[in-house]
Amino acid sequence: MVFQQMSGINAIMFYAENIFEQAHFQQSELASVIVGLIQVVFTAVAALIMDKAGRKVLLIISGVAMAISTTAFGVYFNLMSRLPEPHGDLAWMARASIVVFITGFALGWGPIPWLVMLEIFPVKVRGFASAVCVLTNWSMAFIVTKNFQDMMNLLTSAGTFWLFASMCTLNIIFTMAFIPETKGKTLEQHLDFYHLYLL
Repeated sequence: MVFQQMSGINAIMFYAENIFEQAHFQQSELASVIVGLIQVVFTAVAALIMDKAGRKVLLIISGVAMAISTTAFGVYFNLMSRLPEPHGDLAWMARASIVVFITGFALGWGPIPWLVMLEIFPVKVRGFASAVCVLTNWSMAFIVTKNFQDMMNLLTSAGTFWLFASMCTLNIIFTMAFIPETKGKTLEQHLDFYHLYLL
């Protein structure tokens, strides 16, 4: 849940219009609508394919897409800061980056952590564990969103998105190392997976 928010998703969603304005997108007021539509469509796609593709695979693909897009966003803002005046020819990079990011998030890191959370916790602790996960998720969402503008000022726009890219890269590594594939497995098999890590 920490990695879900440290990817920058809520900061990007809440500030999509501002980001598009900084990227010199002329119809920035449509940004939130476009972003929301992409998220709905690709979350539906994820729901259709996650039982075939597997949760872990989609989380890794999602993390890669998000890492690449936030890196590209950082490159875009870095290039824009070096130019003497705004350059419209680079605006496609910002638009493509946000579309790839939202698509990647909706395919994996948006819906799947919530599903995996329900699949790995035993019934007797599921309520408490779920509450801790939700509290963690929204606490991180608050922290990232509250500090987003300060990060943009302190680290620059490019630095902020490169920080998000590094968090996305860490979530890929974390997924590969610690997240079990829950597709088609019983709770006992999940517990066996974690038992191996605790020995």
